[in-house]
Amino acid sequence: MDALYPRLLVRDFPASVAFYQAVMRDLHGVEPVKVIPEASYANWDVDGQAGLVLFGRAAVSAAVGTSGLPESAAAQDAAMLVMRVDDVEAAAACLTGHGARLVAPPQDRPAWGPTLRTAHLRDPEGTLIELQSY
Repeated sequence: MDALYPRLLVRDFPASVAFYQAVMRDLHGVEPVKVIPEASYANWDVDGQAGLVLFGRAAVSAAVGTSGLPESAAAQDAAMLVMRVDDVEAAAACLTGHGARLVAPPQDRPAWGPTLRTAHLRDPEGTLIELQSY
């Protein structure tokens, strides 16, 4: 189960895929599980678990309401922590109960995955967190 993994939010998806494809091959001997250019999505597993995911920054900025901000790394998220959970609503309530701020409520995301449900929050330091179930 991919309970917790990093997701890099990238501006130049093709260049980022080329870079991490070479790096993950050379360092860990793994190839991407999938690369979906039209969705700006790629992922690599290490020992059967999610090791790294790349996702287009534009899709996430639209989802969390930051698309109007400048494209600089200081204004747009460059990474987020993804947590796979059984119940997105319950997990979102748990995180907000511990001080997280909800930025995108639980919702289905069929364009991202046929059964994917997400919520996006920010921890007390402002780090973007995606809760997901599928």
